[in-house]
Parts: sequence; C-alpha cells; structure tokens
Amino acid sequence: MPPRRRGALGYRGVRVRPSGTYSAEIQAGGGMRLRLETFDTAQEGARSYDAAAWRLLRSLQDMNFTDVATRERAQELAPFPRLLTDEDRRKHRRREHRLRLAEMDEQAMALWSHRFPEDTNEEQFFAQRRAKRREERAAYREDKRTRRAVAKYNIALGDASSWDSGDERFLDAYAHTSDEDIIKTESESDE
Repeated sequence: MPPRRRGALGYRGVRVRPSGTYSAEIQAGGGMRLRLETFDTAQEGARSYDAAAWRLLRSLQDMNFTDVATRERAQELAPFPRLLTDEDRRKHRRREHRLRLAEMDEQAMALWSHRFPEDTNEEQFFAQRRAKRREERAAYREDKRTRRAVAKYNIALGDASSWDSGDERFLDAYAHTSDEDIIKTESESDE
C-alpha cells in the first residue's frame, strides 16, 4: 500500500478549523475515525497524531515525524491532553444553556419587533414614561396644595376646632409643600 498523502498543512491527520485552531484525527481499524483533539498549532496536532499512530502499531511511514524511535518518546512529545472533569462538563453545559437562552431571547425580540414595531422604540417609550410620571407628580402636588388651602381656609373660618392631630384635614393644613421652599429661598436671597 502506498504511503498516505500529506494534507495541505504538511502533516497527516491535521486539519485547520474555521476558528483558526487545528483538529487531529486518525483512521482506526474498520474505517472508524478517532478524533484526537483540537490544538493551537498544527505541529501539536501532528505530534498527537504520531502518538496515536504508535498506539495503533502503525509503521514509521505513516508518521508525521520519523525521528521518533519509540512509543514512549512519541507520547512524551505529544501535548498533554486537555483534562475534562465533571466540573468542566457542568460549566460547559451551563454556558451552553445560557447561550441558548440568549439566542432564544434575541429571536423572541426580533419576532416581537417585527410584529409590533411601535413597541421597539425604547427612547420613545422611556420619554413617554418620564412625561407620564412628571404629570402624575404635578397632579399630586396640585392636589396637595388644594387640600392644604382648603384646610387653611377652614382653620381661618374656625371650623377646625373639632380636628384632632390624627385627622387628615389637620395633616393637610400643616403639610409641607415645595412652594414653601421656593418662597423661603427667595426671601432669604432678598435679605
């Protein structure tokens, strides 16, 4: 059988992945392909391929580096395998789960913005929300001023003699409003 041709990288069993890393794999008996790992350099992948070839009792012609005389030496030159513990697998599953959730969220937002384009303008939504809150605060302040004015008027008429300190009208009469702060600061600045 003629020796297998080397790939475009110059190493048997090593391929470039789209991410820029290198993957190594070797053909085992029965047409089964063994994926070795992903590596940062093509040479690391070739060394790993040679270590696997030694384990599978291949000839020196099938090796990338023919200067390696023993299986132990091939194993020494091969990069250390990346250890995948149960904790690594759990972390990987959690990351994949979060990624799937983020992708589903993006798809849902895209579908929502397609169906309801008026809802997707966040700046407009928050501007309307701020304006509504300003109106509510202004209405509350105006209501507070009106209740205070009515309570003061009732005190001036003498109708407040039956009020106790827990009565809401009594509290309205002595409620603090922002108008008093404005008047105080103006009078203090005049002095």
